[in-house]
Amino acid sequence: MAKRAVGTKLMIGAVKVGGLTSIGGVEKSADTLDTTTLDSDGGYRTFTGGFKDGGEVSLSGYFEPGDAGQRALDAAYEEGGVEEFSIVFPTELGASWEFDGVVTAVSTGAELEELVSFEATIKVSGKPTLTLPPVTP
Repeated sequence: MAKRAVGTKLMIGAVKVGGLTSIGGVEKSADTLDTTTLDSDGGYRTFTGGFKDGGEVSLSGYFEPGDAGQRALDAAYEEGGVEEFSIVFPTELGASWEFDGVVTAVSTGAELEELVSFEATIKVSGKPTLTLPPVTP
């Protein structure tokens, strides 16, 4: 059953990032390694899985200079280290992503007749974990 995204939050450590209107999804992908040999059957290439990548998580919303979460993202960007993050979906879904990441971008913008914007990008470091509720029969 589909649920609305309202109530989804991004956490940096134990601090909620406020003012967000969009949290991009964790984008897992994997490289492939070509295992084709001269005696491969049928003239088709063969492959095996290579390294996996957790991708990037993009954030956008409204700039709130007093928000502890937005400040924590900026501080994490300046420090350049790996931080703990989570994307917590609405309670009725009972699901969340947990991952380590490096803040690679933070920006604000101002346009005529618009609210001051806030954007950030987090590069996932290592394996992200999707926690799902138990399946009920």
